[in-house]
Amino acid sequence: MNLLRKINEKAKSSDNTGFGSNPSGYGGRFINKDGSANVEKRGLSFFTRTSWYHTMITMSGWKFMGVLLAFYGIANLFFAVLYYLIGIEYLSGIDATGSELLKFGKAYFFSAQTFTTVGYGHISPNGFMTSALAATEALTGLLSFAIATGLFYGRFSRPVAYIKFSHNALISPYKEGRGLMLRMAPYKNTNIIDAHARITVGMSVEENGQLINKFYTLDLEIVNISALTLSWTLVHKIDESSPFYGFTEEDFANGDGEIIVYVKAFDDLFSATVTSSTSYTFSEIIYGAKFNLMYSENDDDTKTILHLERLNSFDKVKLD
Repeated sequence: MNLLRKINEKAKSSDNTGFGSNPSGYGGRFINKDGSANVEKRGLSFFTRTSWYHTMITMSGWKFMGVLLAFYGIANLFFAVLYYLIGIEYLSGIDATGSELLKFGKAYFFSAQTFTTVGYGHISPNGFMTSALAATEALTGLLSFAIATGLFYGRFSRPVAYIKFSHNALISPYKEGRGLMLRMAPYKNTNIIDAHARITVGMSVEENGQLINKFYTLDLEIVNISALTLSWTLVHKIDESSPFYGFTEEDFANGDGEIIVYVKAFDDLFSATVTSSTSYTFSEIIYGAKFNLMYSENDDDTKTILHLERLNSFDKVKLD
């Protein structure tokens, strides 16, 4: 299908999106559902192209704790091997009798005490090599815990836009016509104010016998709101100036396109601007549906309840 013939000629394309126009150079979607760029960087070594600080700050909590525990265990294992190779007899307080595994275990726990600078005192280094190794390990432990403390602080102090988006975008009835709708809501006890939204659609179309990417900025009925306390449904009215004007359900089903959403707001607790983004491929657009209301009053009518489980709740409707 030649989508170019279906795109409204009154819709103006945009060239400042940051995405190229050659579709053959792209694999998959432009933006992942979590807002990250769907790009894999190559051409430099792994250590050169990796920012370890950003990696440790942004990884999930269980992975972060796993990395710290793994580093702690491996570091102590490394120093325990060195103590064992120098000789257990140079660690005063360790009983030299027993199995080799038991001796190595005692060397490992002495390493853990030195690494954490706990130093219970019943085992101490004896000899130049063992003392030098213990001093080196103590310094390594101090630096390691300083870095870990900084990472913990960075993770807790990093401003994050705690916003969830609906899994699907909808083509819904709107003002005697139809509109593209998607929904978002804050899901933590944060206070987000002065929220701004922007939507861009990218489509692969045939032009002059070649397949190219074209991008259009979608006009929104409401671009910004004073406070994001409940859900916010972004609405793009499909009128004569919309690139979707005249699109049918089959056009969305068979077309190759992606809707990219950017949201910027202010978190008054951090006194910082926070951002969030996501995207919807045409296959994630439900044609002929309407979102269900996701908030209501409580039983005694004293509070408003935001039902987060209804974020993607919708009913199918018939479009004229």
